[in-house]
Amino acid sequence: MKKPLIVLSTLPDEDSAGRIAEEILQKRLAACVTVSPGVLSLYWWRGKISRDREFMLIIKTTAPRYNELEALLRERHPYEIPEITAVPIEKGYPAYLEWLEQETSTG
Repeated sequence: MKKPLIVLSTLPDEDSAGRIAEEILQKRLAACVTVSPGVLSLYWWRGKISRDREFMLIIKTTAPRYNELEALLRERHPYEIPEITAVPIEKGYPAYLEWLEQETSTG
């Protein structure tokens, strides 16, 4: 089985989150992208703490698709330094993980 991953990224608005999520799916870079609205992010930026409402992308993919996924996010993302982090999925429902692998293996 290919190593499953959850990739996280935040975007400033629903439009950019939806467009990027759809492109990720069309290119089979993920099996599923969850767009979670209204997350509150507090972070250091240019010497001060910033506070923004953002949209969180929770991207379910596999390790072989990560480099292409990261490249797409970097190219399409409106932020100067976008959040793009990957977390390995250590365990999960086997049928779901098989589906995830199958959906990211085509395209």
